[in-house]
Amino acid sequence: MLPLLLLLLATAHGLDRLQYKPTLASPKLGGVTTTSTFVLEQPRCVFTEMQGNAVIWLVVAVPEAVDSFNNSVGPGTPERAFQAFPASAPAYMTLNTTLLNYPCPKPAGEITVLRVGSETSCTRDETRPTCNGPLPSPGPYRVKFLALDGSKPVAETAWSDPITLRTAQAPSNIPAMGSGHSAGMIALTSILSILFAILLAGLVAMLVFWGSDACGGSSTFSKPEAVTVQRYNTHHVFDQPAAQL
Repeated sequence: MLPLLLLLLATAHGLDRLQYKPTLASPKLGGVTTTSTFVLEQPRCVFTEMQGNAVIWLVVAVPEAVDSFNNSVGPGTPERAFQAFPASAPAYMTLNTTLLNYPCPKPAGEITVLRVGSETSCTRDETRPTCNGPLPSPGPYRVKFLALDGSKPVAETAWSDPITLRTAQAPSNIPAMGSGHSAGMIALTSILSILFAILLAGLVAMLVFWGSDACGGSSTFSKPEAVTVQRYNTHHVFDQPAAQL
């Protein structure tokens, strides 16, 4: 009954309900979801009928708050503050911009995305209730775009499908280093380490030799002296009669 009443109230106030549903960016982009952020496609060519100086907001909510979400509660109020999400504020509003920043058509080759949860400096700053701070848990979350003209809602998209973030892996579940290595791989690594150590030692020795040579000047080797060999006969040879003939 409550969703029907909200729909009738929106129609009575001239709220333009758009068929567009926010979606995550292409997985080819990489890092579409992390433990505290997610990346959405920008709503290009969606608010084409919007007039005036309306501001487009992103609404982030827990799934339980979708059916009872009240568009008339604007950003900056305690019910829409990031710092109170989700304990006492089941939804918050952030990433406000004008239609000029969502031009249509989309330029070819241009990356047009929004990273939700990327601002860390205002996480605890209650003067910044529209902070685009990191999401506090894996979720899931649902989002929509809401256009406000002043404080008056003028257009909104449909709610997205539930978005669940990544969950941090416990240290006990991370495989130990080398647990997946075979005995052959370990032996090869050891041999290569030894060879590298020998090569490094040889390189150090060569550097030391070159260094000592540079400090002491060029090494010179003295020319060996000429050796003169004189022929002589031993005395006992001349004592023989045959040798005296």
